[in-house]
Order: sequence, then C-alpha cells, then structure tokens
Amino acid sequence: MALLCVNVDHVATIREARRAQEPDPAQAAVLAELAGASGITVHLREDRRHVQDRDVEVLRRLVKTKLNLEMAVTEEMIRVALAMKPDMATLVPERREELTTEGGLDVHGRAEAVGRAVRALREGGIAVSLFIDPDQDQVSAAARADADLVELHTGAYAEAKEHKAQQAEMARLIKTATLARELGLRVNAGHGLNYLNVGPVAAIPEVEELNIGHSIIARGVLVGMERAVREMLAAMETRRAWSEVRGPRW
Repeated sequence: MALLCVNVDHVATIREARRAQEPDPAQAAVLAELAGASGITVHLREDRRHVQDRDVEVLRRLVKTKLNLEMAVTEEMIRVALAMKPDMATLVPERREELTTEGGLDVHGRAEAVGRAVRALREGGIAVSLFIDPDQDQVSAAARADADLVELHTGAYAEAKEHKAQQAEMARLIKTATLARELGLRVNAGHGLNYLNVGPVAAIPEVEELNIGHSIIARGVLVGMERAVREMLAAMETRRAWSEVRGPRW
C-alpha cells in the first residue's frame, strides 16, 4: 500500500493571513510524523505567499522521515534547493495568480529547461520528482529527462463528478503508472485527494507514496493534526468510500 507524505503548506497559509508567528508548519510536521506520515512536503513559492525560506530551514533540521521540497523550474529555486538540501525536490509548474498548482509540468514542451534542473539537483545529491499529468508523452519525457520519480496529478480524478468519468480518470492513472515503472521511474501521486476518494489511488500497485495537504490540514483544524493524519492513513487502506467507514456521524 502507498505511504503518506503530508503537505504542510496551508498551515503557513493560516499563519500568513495575519502575518503572525503561529501556527507553525514545523510543529505540524512533527505531529504528522508522530501520527505515521512517511514524509513532509512543502512548496516554497517564488512569491513566498505562504511558506518562507526559514520554514524550509527549520523543517530541514526537524524532519526525521523525508523532506520533499516542491519548487518551480527556475534558477532561484534551484539555488535554494541546493542550499537547503531536501531529500527530494518535486518540480512543479507555477503561476503567481493561481490559488494552487494547476495541471502538471509540461516536461515534453520544456525538455531543455527541465533536463538542466534535473541534472543540477541530482548532481547536488537530491532525488528529483516531476509533477505531471497522467499522460504517456509526459511520462516518456520524464524518463528522458533522467528524473528519479514522477508524481501523477490526480486532480482530474478527484474532481470528476460522475462515476463513469472517475473510472476513466482512474484508468488513465493506472496506465501511466504502469508505463512509468516500465521506463524505470518510481511513482507517486497527489492533488485533490481527500478522505472520500483516496482509497482507489492508494491501491494502485505502482504508486509508492501520496502527497496530500489541504484535506488533512482542513480536517486537522477541527480534530487535531495527529488524528487527521491517522484518519487519512486509515482511509488509504480501504477502497470503500470513507463515509461508509466512518458511518452517519461523519
């Protein structure tokens, strides 16, 4: 079964709403690890809208499992990553006006720039993952770029309103995950996953780890970070809807 990497960006989002000192993403990360998370993800955006450089520095010292730094394909972010030394860097597309990451990285269309970034990071001892749509051309391009992993964008699956559409998106995820493994890439997945829809994605044999943030942080505001992480781990263990597991009180 897939492992769980918890994204703590939105703890910083709450803090930055008041430009305050709390809540602290590092404290959330410690609680997530205590609850069973296999890693911590954090996205240092170019505009520093939520996570700040100091957050990454503190997380690098405190995280005991694995620190995954999401980052744009820019010279500035490459310099930051090489200085911070996360265990893994995930290259993502980034637009300043977006609320959250929209779509996967166009590895096929940006082959030269992505390839340079991958080489620089790997030479610095950092494993590299590429956040891509579940598209065979993008998977093939990721393999040519010599990435270590791909993270399949699950947004279309998560946002599908009808069962037939959701099944079609699941088929795409399975097909591209299979191709990625055949090409020698390790496979992660994430985006839009929550307690209701995570089970089937976690059950894809090729998927090693899921990156989940918003749903866990939203739940954690109500019930606490440790419980929210444990509940997500439980949801990942079943193909059934989480509402069936939790019962009517959910």
